[in-house]
Amino acid sequence: MDRPRKRHVQTELHLPKLDKNGQRRGGARPHAGRPTTGAHAGASHAARPAVNERQPQHITLRITSELGWLRRLDMYAAIRGALRMVLGRHEEFRIVHLSLQNTHLHLIVEASDQACLANGLRAFQISAARRLNAAYSRRRRTERTGRVSTDRYHAEPLGSVRQVRNALAYVINNWRRHRDDDGAFTLLGGKLDPYASGLAFHAWREGLPRELALPKGYEPPPVSAPRSWLINYGLAKTTSISMLEVPGPRKIRTVDA
Repeated sequence: MDRPRKRHVQTELHLPKLDKNGQRRGGARPHAGRPTTGAHAGASHAARPAVNERQPQHITLRITSELGWLRRLDMYAAIRGALRMVLGRHEEFRIVHLSLQNTHLHLIVEASDQACLANGLRAFQISAARRLNAAYSRRRRTERTGRVSTDRYHAEPLGSVRQVRNALAYVINNWRRHRDDDGAFTLLGGKLDPYASGLAFHAWREGLPRELALPKGYEPPPVSAPRSWLINYGLAKTTSISMLEVPGPRKIRTVDA
């Protein structure tokens, strides 16, 4: 007669709270994971707000520091090439203003809906990455491929005249905020940033001269003409933007998911 087998009862395994180094492992820990504030926080991964075709968008794109400064002639030429690729090919997506800073780009964009915004920015980023990598490879005599963005883009909808006015001043005068306006390469005797679309902005307080004396070989960035009421007509209802204005810090509106 076979003897009955002894049933095994599963018991809880008690693990030590601390490892051999006296540290806790696993679970939520203070200061662990992605930074939530500060310069290296990156764009939020919360759900993006719906895009209204009547509201321009302020877009920020951050670029890897491996490429070096964007405010170089070869990097600027690469961005111009990407702009020309997008210009006119996406009727429902328009980059109407922009500026290049050393590690990021600011764009003022108009789009019909969320899909048009995402697709247009994707096309611009792919073209810009290809051209920036090529410029870097020529300068360093090596081959670089792959991503150039360090994070997903940040988008802020501009729903009022004041928001549009302040965002435009922030974008096209951003070089003054970063104190890049004391360099030798400027436009109109130090009034405009050559790495921004200030020449395409026709609502300057000082006005643009009829005849522009541009540096030899310089090409302004190609941008689309704005169609939104807030840019074309709304700016006339608020304080005009001066070429010498130094923009303050942007107060980014948070949107719940």
